[in-house]
Amino acid sequence: MFKNAFIPYGGYYSSPFCKWQGSLANVNSIELGAATSKRWLASRDIDPALFDYLYLGVSVGQKAIFYGAPWAAAMLGAPGIPGQNVTQACATSTTAVFNAATAIETGSFGATYCLLADRTSNAPHTIWPNPTGPGGEVIAENWNMDNINADPATGKDMLTTAENVAREHGFTREQADELTLRRYEQYAEALADDRTFQKRYMFPVEVPVSRKETTLVEADEGVTMTSAEGLAKLRTVQPEGIHTFGSQTHPADGNAGIIVTTRERAAELSTDAGLVVQVLSYGHARAKPAHMPMAPASAAQKALDQAGLSIGQITTIKNHSPFIVNDLHLAKALGLDAAQFNNYGTSLVFGHPQGPTLGRLLIEAIEETALKGGGYALVTGCAAGDSAAALVVKVG
Repeated sequence: MFKNAFIPYGGYYSSPFCKWQGSLANVNSIELGAATSKRWLASRDIDPALFDYLYLGVSVGQKAIFYGAPWAAAMLGAPGIPGQNVTQACATSTTAVFNAATAIETGSFGATYCLLADRTSNAPHTIWPNPTGPGGEVIAENWNMDNINADPATGKDMLTTAENVAREHGFTREQADELTLRRYEQYAEALADDRTFQKRYMFPVEVPVSRKETTLVEADEGVTMTSAEGLAKLRTVQPEGIHTFGSQTHPADGNAGIIVTTRERAAELSTDAGLVVQVLSYGHARAKPAHMPMAPASAAQKALDQAGLSIGQITTIKNHSPFIVNDLHLAKALGLDAAQFNNYGTSLVFGHPQGPTLGRLLIEAIEETALKGGGYALVTGCAAGDSAAALVVKVG
């Protein structure tokens, strides 16, 4: 359990998420993330030089990723600080915040910055020489599609892990569609009153169009709203499965930034001195092979145990849901009403850029908890390799 790691209230942002091959498709995610962070820090009058270290959360390779975090630090205006890359697929954000909180807790650093940026669009294709192959045939990998389609440890694709969990726990197509519709209703609440909730934390992205022209992306792109009738018309992707293309996420692009620091520095940087955000605990887990959506519940329980809390004491819950079965299983495993968590939407609806996904969910959890008058927030989510990571924070 952490005692000395804090996030300044308002000391974070998330960009809009754009469906892959959309407005952010042609920009290096590290460059775009650093540029957006630099603009956001300037808007808050925060000098990047105050940070001791930068954690770059990125899962999809970009040009010059070899230089990663130190390069990103230089671009956002802190050329004198070191850093490291953090890669854990969907759980990259929670793990980056955990690493930052650990460094603060031990006194290694006084202030850190987590830059979380990924682009599933135009993903790299890696080729390795293979002189001993037939005719010297190269070994090739499509970073996105090949890894979505097969876990090298099990040979199973992501959707199969979801359907395995659905079968084991007896979840039905009707349950999947009903909860999917609820998730879209919750997202619509985030758009109400000219996106009042999202504007609490969302920061627009400047996307270069040419050397002299940029365009501003201010809201999520690629979200297709749905209905009960529309969902019912869709075929399941696997013949005996429960998931349609309506009840799973879409790949996306985006970035986020989160400051993790000491109590004193957090108070200085907070937009509301009365709201203290403390990082309490981190939990991790790995489910049995090819059952990825079961891992978030175990990670969440471990984080709760580390914080000395029960699920009944949690004010706000956010769960990364690349498949709706993730939410169905979390509800069943922890004894929750699935309709009552993931308020204001989740990655099922607004998309999944990998690195920043759980960062946005953490930010939304903090804001929702603040609106409720404070309390404990739990954020959890699966990651590649049947794994998961979770965080518990205290707000107020």
